Amino acid sequence: MSSDNKERIIQEYVPGKQVTLAHMICHPKPELCTLIGVESSGAIGIMTITPGEGAIIAADIASKAGAVTMDFIDRFTGCILFTGDVSAVESSLTTTVRTLNEVLGFFKAPITRT
Repeated sequence: MSSDNKERIIQEYVPGKQVTLAHMICHPKPELCTLIGVESSGAIGIMTITPGEGAIIAADIASKAGAVTMDFIDRFTGCILFTGDVSAVESSLTTTVRTLNEVLGFFKAPITRT
């Protein structure tokens, strides 16, 4: 292909209703907690929701489903981060993914953990 005939690709972001990430970090090292700006805890829950405004709904569900502390909510990127003991974070992730799927019709991601 000559430099005059460069192939161009246009990418567009078309939001669907989905949970793109639902992950639990069990027993994070204190250094990780410090680096991301959260109190040291038993577990960290991380979710990414599309569209971004869904993060508000997800944060509401997660905060009611378990004794977790909401540490970060971004309605523009759809990211939420919360902390608590392992069982509370797991309960919050499970309930949030299930509710978004069953009640609001979001596609769900598997809940992963490290």
